[in-house]
Amino acid sequence: MARFKEQDFADRQKAANEAKQAMLARFKAKPAEDDPAVQARKAERQAIVEARAKREEEKARMKREREEQEAAERVAREAAEAEALRLAEEEAQREALAKAEAEKDQIARLLADEADRKAKRDAKYAARKARVNR
Repeated sequence: MARFKEQDFADRQKAANEAKQAMLARFKAKPAEDDPAVQARKAERQAIVEARAKREEEKARMKREREEQEAAERVAREAAEAEALRLAEEEAQREALAKAEAEKDQIARLLADEADRKAKRDAKYAARKARVNR
């Protein structure tokens, strides 16, 4: 059976130094700014940024156009509603005038009928009085 070997301070320090060296080597292995691969990646990222900006600009333009169209439709709808309301009010006024005229005619007929009945009644009373006085 294998025995577990404990690391002492020197082993741990050596492992830490090796890790630092590996990180330094990785950093030094990083290509310079003038490397064609770095330039290609940079150009690709720039193209992506430009394309994104163009899409966002197009999206904003479409949104503005949609909002303008909705505003125009809303104005047209409000104008149509206002016109319909005006026509309804005019119709209501005409109906009110017609109703008032009808009521006036009815009152005039009632007064004429009442006057006619009164005249008939007065004629009847006058005829009875004439019979009694004879």
